[in-house]
Amino acid sequence: MVSEGAAIRGTRTDRAEIALETLTGEPGAPDRLRRVLEQALVFAGAAFAGVYTPGDAGSVLRLAESAGLPRTLYGLRDAYPAIGRSPAAEAYATGRPVWLGPDELADCPEARRTPSPEFWLGTLPLPGGAGLLVAVSERDDGFGPEDRACLGLVARTIALPAPLPTATDAGELPAGAFSLAMDTGRIAVGDGILDLFRMGRDEFDGKVETLLGRTLPEDLPALMSVVEADHMSIGDRELEFRILQPSGPPKWLRLRGRLVPGGEGHPARLAGTVADASALRSDVTDVTRVQQLAAALATARTVKDVGRAVVHALRGPLKADRIALAELENDRLVVTVLDPPEAESWPEVWRSEWRSEWPDAPVRSMPTLATALREGRAQIWPARAALEPALAEVGPGGLAVLPLPAGGRMAGACLIGWDAPHDFGPDERALLTASAGLAGEALMRAHAFDAEHELVGMLQRALLPRRLPRLPGAEAVARYLPTTEGGLEVGGDWYDVIPLTDNHVALVIGDVQGHNASAAALMGQMRTALRAYAAEGHTPDVVVSHANRLLLDMESDLFATCCYVDVDMEDGTAWCVRAGHLPPVLRQPDGTTRIAETEGGPPLGVLGRAEFPMTQLSLRPGTVLALTTDGLVESPDADIDEGMERFARDLAGADPAHLGLVADVLLGNAHRTDDVALLLMRYDGMAVRPLRESWTVWRVPEAARHARRFSRRTLRSWGVTDEGMDAALLVISELVTNALIHTDGPVRLDLTLVDHRLRIAVADASPRSPVKPTNIGWEATGGRGILLVEAVSTAWGTVPASGGKQVWADLVLAD
Repeated sequence: MVSEGAAIRGTRTDRAEIALETLTGEPGAPDRLRRVLEQALVFAGAAFAGVYTPGDAGSVLRLAESAGLPRTLYGLRDAYPAIGRSPAAEAYATGRPVWLGPDELADCPEARRTPSPEFWLGTLPLPGGAGLLVAVSERDDGFGPEDRACLGLVARTIALPAPLPTATDAGELPAGAFSLAMDTGRIAVGDGILDLFRMGRDEFDGKVETLLGRTLPEDLPALMSVVEADHMSIGDRELEFRILQPSGPPKWLRLRGRLVPGGEGHPARLAGTVADASALRSDVTDVTRVQQLAAALATARTVKDVGRAVVHALRGPLKADRIALAELENDRLVVTVLDPPEAESWPEVWRSEWRSEWPDAPVRSMPTLATALREGRAQIWPARAALEPALAEVGPGGLAVLPLPAGGRMAGACLIGWDAPHDFGPDERALLTASAGLAGEALMRAHAFDAEHELVGMLQRALLPRRLPRLPGAEAVARYLPTTEGGLEVGGDWYDVIPLTDNHVALVIGDVQGHNASAAALMGQMRTALRAYAAEGHTPDVVVSHANRLLLDMESDLFATCCYVDVDMEDGTAWCVRAGHLPPVLRQPDGTTRIAETEGGPPLGVLGRAEFPMTQLSLRPGTVLALTTDGLVESPDADIDEGMERFARDLAGADPAHLGLVADVLLGNAHRTDDVALLLMRYDGMAVRPLRESWTVWRVPEAARHARRFSRRTLRSWGVTDEGMDAALLVISELVTNALIHTDGPVRLDLTLVDHRLRIAVADASPRSPVKPTNIGWEATGGRGILLVEAVSTAWGTVPASGGKQVWADLVLAD
């Protein structure tokens, strides 16, 4: 008894025969051969199917058409000798099919040339010596009896179209035919084509450039994408373009051709026909659309700009219901623009692959799209075409798939879909083809711009502070806006807020010459250098001098300007140093503003023996200190002095209670053409002033005892009880003793008390920090001091201080 599954398998050959009979009635269809080969994929389970036809007087078998996966996966050639040891030559010579499995293929070096997965190969001769059908299967059992029967049906159904012109002598070509050698650009044309171009036989030099020179410039990119299509696989080409006339409007011509591979030792050829298409066109409105698209794409900088230009140029004129533009990245299509943007307007498989804002559509789920990308030619499907769901739902009334070629590769694809049945006229086909060539090149340029923009943006963000620190008795905000001119949004402006010891804060703003990645990199180096010199405890003028010397030693062609302000948060005094930069602007608590009169030095990296004088500023509680770069105050229609006055007026009219809003107002009122850095600090004054005392430690035998006596008197005057006194004196004794024993030079003891938190700091001239011992033996005579300090104090550490260091420890005292 035959099972139900067996019965179904037994009908596969019948179903293949019915499908092939349908195609038999379409002998003139341009894609008939491909559709016949696709039946081998469907009914025989083939991964690849191709037709080889005899050429060069029957000495070579050349690939004429294929379907399925790329032949290169299996090492199949574009051409095989008709006589030889290959399976193709054997089948062609004997007229009998040749079936080979992985083992036989391994022993047959002529069967394949490159490593590939295990597969089965079938080679079937076509009736009448017309060529060969070559099929590949990756299934474990290869081609079974039913599969071989289906392949036999496919081979008998194939009726190849009339051969394309191959003659090199123009006299042998039909009137409207041509044959173009892709390697040399030499073209043989019939007399009819020369008549269309208004050119005599004696005027034509056989170069394709001569004919292209009479093409309208707007149509040349699309035509070049066909004429220079040697990077694409074999297949049909179709394009309409215009040529100039001695008088009157341009003439429309239609090119139809096929790219034919040359095989071993032979160049590829583009062969076909050119005919007059003017009578088929009712108007030239599509020319204007292509021109408008070309103009829009010329100014499109980003990938999304390209997508919006394509949507604007095509959706309205074509009355399309949806358009998707996608970049091709490896084996996936990353969709960058969807119109309409709602997820519900697109197929279910796209929604299942949704990635935040845009979908990431897998090419493998859409083999029709994968084939179009591989061949590099537009495909148009009418209403109710049998497509995979991922594409059928895009255009149930009609679908256009436009590969976007650029620079010898596929940059992406554009899908255009209609809900109602749509008829594709010749005008629309020409518009789509021309638009695809323009969009592909623009997409490639935009992708490169986006990649560079993202790279420099990451560099800029990495070099600027991620957040500003919380300040004692003050609030600071900063803004950075890159330039929007010149394409690359990166510059050398920077800002920084550096907390220092003893409630000091350094405010820094600067500008490196230039607007490129080199300026941004140098900006990061200067910001790091200033922060490092400031942390060492140098005065502001020394910090800036060190940065100037560093920039000179780097031998850079760029210079930098800088303004450095060291603010003492306890008493509101500040010291300002300028190196070729704009002075600070102060907004007083009463609302008046003034540009600080400060001395200045030259820009950094200009003079080796430069002086950078310091100017003292006084800040009352409520004062706003504003630092900016010249991009905010300088413009082509106003000098920098007028800009500084406008900046001061805008600062006076802002509410200092909300510094973020103040910064936004200052940036919004500027007419900038440069990148801008802005740093604002409102000084409020410290609510609790710390108590401070210092003592220079004498290098005498009883130095530790003198330090303890000074500290005891100081702490008692501050109201510290005996309960907290003992721990503090123990830490002081250990730190002072370590400094005297292990260093030379002066030693200073600093005591600071803020809200029951006592900081003990001992400074010496040695940059080496104390090291906590990991293991101390019973007989060891030293190394326990740091362990005692760590055990008694809440926290301890070291900081650089004027070429030496400062060892500090914090203790929390009882009320």
